[in-house]
Amino acid sequence: MKAMILAAGLGKRMRPLTDHCPKPLLPIAGKPLIAYHLERLRSAGIQDVVINVSYRAEQIIAALGDGDSYGLRIHWSRETSPLETGGGIQQALPLLGEAPFLLVNGDVWCEALPRPQALKGNDLAHLVLVDNPTHHIDGDFGILAGRVNQTSHPRLTFAGISVIHPALLAGHVPGAFALAPLLKDAINGGRVSGEHYTGHWVDVGTPERLAALENQLHAASRHIPTS
Repeated sequence: MKAMILAAGLGKRMRPLTDHCPKPLLPIAGKPLIAYHLERLRSAGIQDVVINVSYRAEQIIAALGDGDSYGLRIHWSRETSPLETGGGIQQALPLLGEAPFLLVNGDVWCEALPRPQALKGNDLAHLVLVDNPTHHIDGDFGILAGRVNQTSHPRLTFAGISVIHPALLAGHVPGAFALAPLLKDAINGGRVSGEHYTGHWVDVGTPERLAALENQLHAASRHIPTS
C-alpha cells in the first residue's frame, strides 16, 4: 500500500512561523513535523509516499529529497496553487495508482495508522476518529458498530488519517475542491467504516498547539528509561 501526506497548505493559522518556513518543516522536539509521519509510515511497512506541495515547495523538496534518508521512496505532486484536499488527491492519483492508499493530513500529530485491511468490501473510505479537542467540541461524525454516520451521538472528530479508495474521487471535475463533501456523500451511502482512537492526537494548527505539543514530547522523552 502507498501513502499520501497532504502538505500543500499555506499555513495561514501558523503565521508568523510559516512566513519563511512551510508548516511541514516546522520543528517539534528537534525534527520537522512531517518527519514524524515519514517515520511512522516506514515503521508500518510503507515504502512509497506521495507528498503534494505548493507553498514553499522547493524548501520541502530540498529537505526531504527522494526519501532515502527515511528508508522511503518519496514521489512529489507539485501544485501551482493549493488545490485543497480533494483536488490535491485527485491530481496525485496517477502517482498513487488504482489501489486504496493511506491518507495523512500533514498538520496532525498522532501515533495511530489504520491497517491497510481496514477498507473492506465496496467501502470508499475508512476513517480514524478521535475524542473532540476543546477547539472542535461538537465533533464531525458518529460511529456505530464500525460504521461512520452523520447522525448518532456522541460525535467524534475526524483525525485527518484514513484509508481512501481512489473511486471516492472518480469523475470529479479537476481543480480545487474539498474532500469533506465526498466523504459525507459516501457516509450517507453507507460506504465508510471507521475506528475510534483514544490515544494522543493533536491538530497542530496554531503556534500555541505546536508549542504545547513540543512541551509534551520533551516531557515524555525525559521519562523514557535509558538502558
